[in-house]
Amino acid sequence: MNPSNDPAPSAAPAATPNLDAERQRIAALPFDRALAEFKAVVEKLESGNLPLEESIALFEQGVLLQRRCERMLGEAELRFQRLVESAGGKVRALDLSLGEADDPT
Repeated sequence: MNPSNDPAPSAAPAATPNLDAERQRIAALPFDRALAEFKAVVEKLESGNLPLEESIALFEQGVLLQRRCERMLGEAELRFQRLVESAGGKVRALDLSLGEADDPT
C-alpha cells in the first residue's frame, strides 16, 4: 500500500473516456482531414523526441486515424464499383492506384 501507487490505478480508467472521445472525434472527420492528421502524427512519432506516454498516445491516435482512412477508402471503392455496375451492368477490375508502390520497402 505504497502511496506512490495510488495515482496509477485511478489514472488508467480516466484514459478510457479520453480514448472514447478521440474515437468519436476521428469517426466524424472527413477523409482529407483524417489523412492530414495521420501524416502529422507519423511525423511527430518519427522525430523521436517525445516522452514515452506521449508517444503511446500518439500511436493510438495514429491507429484510429489509419483505420478511419482505410474504412473511408473501402467505402469509396464500393461506391465506385456500384457506379460502374449501374452504368454498364458488368463489373470489371479497374486499376485505381496512384502509381505508388504498396510496399514501402
